[in-house]
Amino acid sequence: MARQKKGRAVHGVLLLDKPLGVSSNQVLQRVKWLFQAQKAGHTGALDPQASGLLPLCFGEATKFSQLLLDSEKAYETTAQLGEVRSTGDSEGDVLSRSPVSALSVDDVEQVLADFRGPVVQVPPMFSALKLDGKPLYELARQGMSQQDAQAIADKKRRTITIHELTLREQRDTQLDLFVRCSKGTYIRTLVEDIGAAIGCGAYVSRLHRTATGPYQQEQMITLAELERIAEQEGVAGLDALLLPIDSALPTDWPVITLDDAQTQKIRQGQALSTGLNDVPSVQLRSVIDGQNVLIGIARIKGGGIRPQRLLQF
Repeated sequence: MARQKKGRAVHGVLLLDKPLGVSSNQVLQRVKWLFQAQKAGHTGALDPQASGLLPLCFGEATKFSQLLLDSEKAYETTAQLGEVRSTGDSEGDVLSRSPVSALSVDDVEQVLADFRGPVVQVPPMFSALKLDGKPLYELARQGMSQQDAQAIADKKRRTITIHELTLREQRDTQLDLFVRCSKGTYIRTLVEDIGAAIGCGAYVSRLHRTATGPYQQEQMITLAELERIAEQEGVAGLDALLLPIDSALPTDWPVITLDDAQTQKIRQGQALSTGLNDVPSVQLRSVIDGQNVLIGIARIKGGGIRPQRLLQF
């Protein structure tokens, strides 16, 4: 007999304002417990020292988590000038200190200009990227030499894109920056590289995510507010906070609307032919009870619809 899953079948996206001092997984497990949900996952971890927008996907919405992982992100961060730290943030050991020369706004702007557009990054050793199945942060914490750590990190070198990099405020030894970037960007590495270009070193003393894909920080809810709603209104109040699954999809994707017969064929794994040219990503929708309902995503190749993710309710 099939084992019955624990919890409720909850489907949708919650935009959490992750607090400081806890891991993304810790806060995910807490929220999953509040919702009494069978299945939930986050869409790109924030370090314990980072706060801000953490989309949580419940149930069938988890099938689209990768879309949010691959989406653009935006951050507010503070670069502390004059020190280089082992982890690239305030938690690390101080590796070096340097005096910070007087910098004009024009001086800073000249440095920032070099980091806009495509940029080659070497991910920090304290990251979740893996080498031979082991996260780099585990290797770093095993006491690996700095030279060996750098050699491993170099193997993960990649090109990312900084779409926007703006100086919000400048103090004696601190720069408040706004960053909008492609997937895979490490803000700690960006700040370290900016510090190196200035000539004094830098680390991240504050990091707050403000956007992920289509979602903005104005839509977030705090963990404290979730706990209050859970206590006063129960799961019905929590469910009312969930965004629909299709809110995670890019709005510029083409839409194919299927009739009942076509919907049944797709759900049974049968191919459908179309007169469309190849398209990498499309939304599949069906009219159900008079409403246009998302049933999944697909690609068009060789004149046929090839499902990639289908929703099962």
